[in-house]
Amino acid sequence: MAYSHLLIAIDLTEDCHRVLDRANALCQALSCQATLVHVVEPLTMAFGGDVPMDLSLLQQQQTEQAQNKLNILAEQHQLLKENNCHLRYGQPRQEIHLLAKEQHCDLIIVGSHGRHGLALLLGSTTNDLLSGAPCDVLAVDLKDHDPED
Repeated sequence: MAYSHLLIAIDLTEDCHRVLDRANALCQALSCQATLVHVVEPLTMAFGGDVPMDLSLLQQQQTEQAQNKLNILAEQHQLLKENNCHLRYGQPRQEIHLLAKEQHCDLIIVGSHGRHGLALLLGSTTNDLLSGAPCDVLAVDLKDHDPED
């Protein structure tokens, strides 16, 4: 099955360049369309909702910084065209699945650190994305490998 529309979900860390490079190569090989997404999680989710202060200004700054980084990455990787770069706000799994459905994507590409132990038990965005995904999911390995492997 050939893919026609890739959804590239990134976290805006340095590792996302590896995901974008892999997605770019796949997109060129398949001559398919690509959409980029980053999801900003509400700060109240990170702090459990019991924060005795107003986080709206901090949340706004976080969102603006994320949009700026997303725009820079889209330009650097020359993978994206106008109107296919999205910044979403909410729970990553839900927002990525929703966008994949809205955009009729047939492959979600995301980075994976391949964590084990406690991190695996607590779950990760990559593992979470697999559950109930509306299409195939490709996890790009982000672990540093020994050159002798």
